[in-house]
Amino acid sequence: MSEQLTITSNTHLGIKKMNIEHFRDFCLSLNGVTEGFPFDDVTLVFKVGGKIFALTNVDLFQSLNLKCDPTYAEELREQFPDFVQPGYHMNKKHWNTLSTELDDDLILELTKHSYHLVFNALPKKVRQELGE
Repeated sequence: MSEQLTITSNTHLGIKKMNIEHFRDFCLSLNGVTEGFPFDDVTLVFKVGGKIFALTNVDLFQSLNLKCDPTYAEELREQFPDFVQPGYHMNKKHWNTLSTELDDDLILELTKHSYHLVFNALPKKVRQELGE
């Protein structure tokens, strides 16, 4: 079952405190997460069980790509059209590109949502090895 969040106001806009170090620390605090640069020297990728759940430009940190439930992805794009777009260079049905101009709490909630989608889709054996 995917974790769904309900956003009821635009209070999640314009509070920019997030930086790459905070985002990286948060991702690495999640169970079984690894990081790397499989594509180039600037695209930092976070994986769980060998599957990507987040990626961002480590130098610019202006946006990040996160996996999202397709229905929820559409809702977020409608609610935050200037800050949430279909995933850049990703499957547009399952990925969003978020501006780091979104509120930190929303970014972290959506990062956890992405992580849980990927983690829960892993084979049971892999989830158990990671300490499900």
